[in-house]
Amino acid sequence: MMPDHSVQPTNSTPTGIRPAGISVPIDRNYGADLAPGERNPAPYAASAIPSRGRFTPEPACPTRSPFQRDRDRVIHASSFRRLIHKTQVFVFHEGDHYRTRLTHTLEVAQIARTIARQLRLDEDLAEALALAHDLGHPPFGHAGERALDAAMAEQGGFDHNAQSLRVVMSLERRYAAFDGLNLTWESLEGLAKHNGPVAADTAVAKAVRSLTAWHSLELDRFASAEAQVAAIADDIAYLTHDVDDGLRARLLTIPDLDAVPLTAPLVAHTSGLSGPGDTHRRAYEITRSMITVMIADCVSQSRARLAALAPRSPDDIRAADSAVVAFSPDFALRIAELRAFLYARVYRHPWVMGVMSRAESIVRDLFGLYLAEPAAMPPEWAAAAEDLEPRRLSRLVTDFVSGQTDRYAIEEHRRLFDTTPDLH
Repeated sequence: MMPDHSVQPTNSTPTGIRPAGISVPIDRNYGADLAPGERNPAPYAASAIPSRGRFTPEPACPTRSPFQRDRDRVIHASSFRRLIHKTQVFVFHEGDHYRTRLTHTLEVAQIARTIARQLRLDEDLAEALALAHDLGHPPFGHAGERALDAAMAEQGGFDHNAQSLRVVMSLERRYAAFDGLNLTWESLEGLAKHNGPVAADTAVAKAVRSLTAWHSLELDRFASAEAQVAAIADDIAYLTHDVDDGLRARLLTIPDLDAVPLTAPLVAHTSGLSGPGDTHRRAYEITRSMITVMIADCVSQSRARLAALAPRSPDDIRAADSAVVAFSPDFALRIAELRAFLYARVYRHPWVMGVMSRAESIVRDLFGLYLAEPAAMPPEWAAAAEDLEPRRLSRLVTDFVSGQTDRYAIEEHRRLFDTTPDLH
């Protein structure tokens, strides 16, 4: 087991720490004196025009906007709760302080709201998309995704973004009038295109074909600025917390970060924190400053792009030739260097790779057994599998396995197989 090396709180007081002097082009007072519903959105915000509606028409909610309603439906979804026991980088039982897919999602939502507010966008839509963006992740994070992608290779593979759409469009079954969450067009569009325009032959495109009779999601165009905010907030969150978790697991040291251009100034800034018990405080100072500088650059660059485009409606954002929410070119290079550093030192660390390889085998075994013996699934899933032709059965098994948490998958493997790989 990889131990949790977090430093326990002490009574020591940091000395020598000073603000980093980072120039942050952020309006700290914007909206401070207004309730969320009273903030004045920009003309290019998604809420500047009426929503295009829902697949199944519903009466308007008397107390919430359509996007607030979407956010609440995501939070109340079963798939959202299951994220607490799904891997981010470290398997859930490695330590109580490592991120899970749920805590990652909450961090993304917080960052998305901050950026959206600064750009005068609809914070509720940005938050809803941030909260929903990982609903389709299988157990064991990208390891589970690799296993399912290989298992479904003859049917186009597996993509967690496409699976997130399947979750909100059909797999959540809580409401009397419809399957799925019946989210607004804008939320579905944001989930489908938050990484940019989507090619017609991708898994995401196939996942939304059932909507064409209602409204095309215009996959060849960019998504709303709110969706772009959710995507870049995802990058900011995972890069920062993977540094933090890497330090906690002792896969990284603070001196290691001195070799990375983005983090080197922050390492120097915290050099005064050298007393007993201050390693934990210093790591936190570095990672919180990382969030600050990344948000600051994103806000500054995005404001410049918006000023150049001068959009007068959300559709002007969608029709743009490039994303309007982005890092500056120089900063994007530093982000790429940090990402490469994390791949080499954390994601591809032999210990992590060993655990993830064994996790892949668990998902691969479960998929193969359920496909061969559908009756091994719970009764409601086994009943749904009866008389299905092979392609549809494979999709059903994929939906079942991808919805499992890490611990459920481990328990199922122990129930169905004589030996189960040790993930410690």
